[in-house]
Amino acid sequence: MGMVTQEAIDQLQVLMEEVDEPLKKTFKNVHRGYPTETLARFLKAREGNVSKAHSMLVDCLKWRVENDIDGILAKPIVPTDLYRAIRNSQLIGLSGYSREGLPVFAIGIGTFDKASVHYYIQSHIQINEYRDNVLLPSASKQCGRHISKCLKVFDMTGLKLSALSQIKLLTIITTIDDLNYPEKTLTYYIVNAPYIFSACWKVVKPLLHERTRRKVQVLPGCGRDDLLKIMDQGSLPHFCRKEGSGSSQRMENSTENCFSLDHPFHQQLYNYIKQQFAIREPVRPIRQGSVHVVLPDSAVEDMEIAKTLESELQKFDYQDEIRGSLDGLKIDHGK
Repeated sequence: MGMVTQEAIDQLQVLMEEVDEPLKKTFKNVHRGYPTETLARFLKAREGNVSKAHSMLVDCLKWRVENDIDGILAKPIVPTDLYRAIRNSQLIGLSGYSREGLPVFAIGIGTFDKASVHYYIQSHIQINEYRDNVLLPSASKQCGRHISKCLKVFDMTGLKLSALSQIKLLTIITTIDDLNYPEKTLTYYIVNAPYIFSACWKVVKPLLHERTRRKVQVLPGCGRDDLLKIMDQGSLPHFCRKEGSGSSQRMENSTENCFSLDHPFHQQLYNYIKQQFAIREPVRPIRQGSVHVVLPDSAVEDMEIAKTLESELQKFDYQDEIRGSLDGLKIDHGK
């Protein structure tokens, strides 16, 4: 467990025995039979500091209770056309599993412009909860050992200055993950990275905690050869199967595109949520409307990164304006 000692886990365990009953109840839904590993995750996220880990975990549990996160998988986003629009603009899906049994999530550059912020946050949390409540327990059973982490492959195809408008929402989502789902990702793989990403990465990387930096691997090209070392061809995200096949490229077969609502993963997820609603509210029709989740205070690190990234992207914007002006000049050669 690295910097996390058994003594620290024991101390945190004692402190958690003193929390109120509602928090104990939701904690059971968080650890799902693995309390020691869960305590270790929060300790690791706070450098082994018991007091800070305790505060972080209690805040997480309060957030879950106040926002009924335990019941969010019983709150479908309807109508289906709206959910399809969200899937087409919030690019994330399950492409398969690594050879060690870890779920592989593929993530692209979304537009986040087809619904309110609340819908996108609701959708993100639902995928997190489905991962923790369904995918990871299923993977653990399949592999015969406890699996608590996943892999994420980020496709940077289409990254451009327009991403500036998405930084606030992405910072909110990142903060939700950092504060409430810590240490759930083993490695972040970056593929199809354009020059603008490389430039931004140079300034953002020093701001990241060393623990986070070690998790990030920027792969050459579409990353196919490197990723095939840890997963089979069938688990590769569609944008990694050949050079130039980024997520911005439309695929004729939507069932192969793990971002699409037609992909088996999203079909299973959406059907699961509707089934959970039917179990929880058997006599009530599904009503349209997003879940309004109270957002946690942004982590200092996340806000600093967002400001730095925004500043760097604005530099590119300024440079493009200069290039545009120069391109428009007519040069008189004295004729």
